[in-house]
Parts: sequence; structure tokens; C-alpha cells
Amino acid sequence: MIGIYGGTFNPIHRGHLRAAEAVTAALGLSRLLFVPSARPPHKDSDAAIMAPAQERLAWVKMAVRDNPLFAADDIELERPGPSYLVDTLEALGQRFVEDELVFVAGRDAFCEMGSWKSPRALFAACHIAVTSRPPALDGGLPDWLPECVRDDFILAPDGRSGRHRRAGTWIRHLEIPALDVSASAIRDRLARGVSVRDWVPEAAHAAIVASGCYNEDPKGVSPDAPGSSPTPGEEKP
Repeated sequence: MIGIYGGTFNPIHRGHLRAAEAVTAALGLSRLLFVPSARPPHKDSDAAIMAPAQERLAWVKMAVRDNPLFAADDIELERPGPSYLVDTLEALGQRFVEDELVFVAGRDAFCEMGSWKSPRALFAACHIAVTSRPPALDGGLPDWLPECVRDDFILAPDGRSGRHRRAGTWIRHLEIPALDVSASAIRDRLARGVSVRDWVPEAAHAAIVASGCYNEDPKGVSPDAPGSSPTPGEEKP
């Protein structure tokens, strides 16, 4: 069984890797593919700085290169147009004909999947592992499953799993240990010239900082450049 871990990875951080390791172990995955989104149709382009797709892919490759079960996949960068998950799954299904695919979705993303392209086809195309941080005090699959596909699933009495009535694909809720780190916080720290060394994978740290993608200066001056001193008492990136 192959896991599909999609997202912008803007930038990739240790929390992504921690979640990937936990899901891989819990499901016994033979492989997990990190699939950076080239043109995410559900992201507000004005809401956050988005590093170029090729940069984000390169950082992911650096971050996962020492784990034999992990790999970065450029399928969404090679395909023109918006990065729709249903199209990605169709293409991966043709590539991995003899393997089952499981899409790894955070709880928030899972709740929004009803608004994604062709949601009923999407939920039938692969298994879905829904991750959340313990303790789960805000509901479960019966609360999070998008309304447009609820009739397509038979949910277990404990609300932690379900099976598609026709396709046979399953959804499972996995509570995973998570780090208190976010891509938005990392972008903010980099914009202010503050260290993110403990937040991003060591293998990708230098490249992320040197890229200048998240600098406050629109000209892209590196946080390590002269005149970019951090706030007193804060370490440089």
C-alpha cells in the first residue's frame, strides 16, 4: 500500500515528517510519496507567500532523501493547470496498477474535500487516512465527512472508520503525535530573520534560508545578508 501525502509544503517542516512517519508506521505502508502541489486551487494566492513549486519540490527531496520509505514526486509540477487531487490520483492509479493508494489528509483538509473537484469520484478513487492531534475533543468522522459523500459510506459504530458502499475504499481516523510547528510561523520567522533551524529538516534548512523566498524584503534579500539583523535576543536563521 502506497501513501500519497499532498500539500504545498510551503516550506516542508519537521511536523510534516513526524506525521508521515506516524502514518507510515500505523498503516504499514510500503512507500509514502510526498506530492507538492504546483498550483493549489484551494489556496488564496493573496493569503500567503508561495515559494516557487520547483523550490518546494527540491526542499522536499532534500528532507526525505535519508528515509528509504519516503520519496518526492513531481507529478503535479509536470501537469499543466490547477493541481486537482482527483487528477493526480487517476494518474498515480495508472502508474501503480498493482498497489492500493491511501491519501493522507489532515482533519481540516478532509472537512473541505467536499468542495474539491469531483468529490464523489475522489472518495471512491483511494483510501483516505485522516490525521488529527490528540486529544480528539472536536468530533470524529461522522462530523467531518463532507455532506455530499455521506450516503456513499458505511461508518463504524465508533466513528473511527468507514467503507465506501460501492468502491470498497475505506477512510480511517488516525491520531498522531504532532509537533507544535506550522509553515505560516516558519514563513513569519524567516521574514523577520529569526532562526528556523529547529523547525525545518536539517537537510533542507540551508536551502530554505538561502532561497530568500519568504523574506520581508520584496527584492528577496537573504535573512543572512548585511542589514538583516534579527530582533535582539533572537538567533539568525
